[in-house]
Amino acid sequence: MPTLSDFKSNIVEDAGKTDYYARRKLVVQAKNKYKSPKYRLVVRFTNTDVIVQIIYAKIEGDYILTVAYAHELPKYGIKIGLTNWAAAYTTGLLAARRVLTKLGLADKYEGVTDPDGTICPIEALDDAPRPFKAFLDVGLKRTSTGSKVFAVLKGASDGGIFIPHSENRFPGYDTESKKLDSEVLRKYIYGGHVADYMRLLQEEDDEKYKRQFSKFIEAGVSADDLEDIYKEAHAKIRADPKFTPTQKKGDYKVFKKFTKSRLNLKQRKNKVKQKIESFKRAQEKDDE
Repeated sequence: MPTLSDFKSNIVEDAGKTDYYARRKLVVQAKNKYKSPKYRLVVRFTNTDVIVQIIYAKIEGDYILTVAYAHELPKYGIKIGLTNWAAAYTTGLLAARRVLTKLGLADKYEGVTDPDGTICPIEALDDAPRPFKAFLDVGLKRTSTGSKVFAVLKGASDGGIFIPHSENRFPGYDTESKKLDSEVLRKYIYGGHVADYMRLLQEEDDEKYKRQFSKFIEAGVSADDLEDIYKEAHAKIRADPKFTPTQKKGDYKVFKKFTKSRLNLKQRKNKVKQKIESFKRAQEKDDE
């Protein structure tokens, strides 16, 4: 029977490791494609954010072509639930539209403007350059069915990037019938699964609902509002996916220097001399 210490030791041993077999497959390019970058859609999750990067490798290291974060979504109207499935999809969509805008392909490859849960891979156009191609890089995250990694993939694919993938890892896929239920996937894209849970929890345990969805209640967001919020966010991203840095408050060019600078020999001798003279004056006052 394993103990808690065994689990802790395993966690420490596995921290900071890289799947180099997967990385080699994602980085090494065919020899007949000399100096043609092999792009990766790198997806990483933290407790409060989703990070999506388009990266290509050189001999000296990785170069980032573009990046999108879930903490940018409040600018597009999504202020809460920044790490759920629908937010991960929206972050992938933002990364795709941003890189295509940067490369001048946004008008040629619009992707899926009204996602309905079907799998629509990007196809090359006859009178335009080939679609931007990237491969999914999941790192060490488990690729189980319904994982949020595939939410980012679906968002980036619907955004106009050609990413080789199949349908058997999306929510709604039935392993017995080997078919994908597009309605289930559409529900996840627009946060329908969160809305269903909100309604269920509100009916069964109102106190738990107020505690678990307190941020939603503060923002005035109900279960019926989620689909409209995500639809508006998708439209705003397509209208303006460019990155705009936030305005910094305060003047950060002027820094206070709290560390004292070291004294030279002359200053140290003068400091000792002043202390001796101060001590002598104090002794004279005591004698008087």
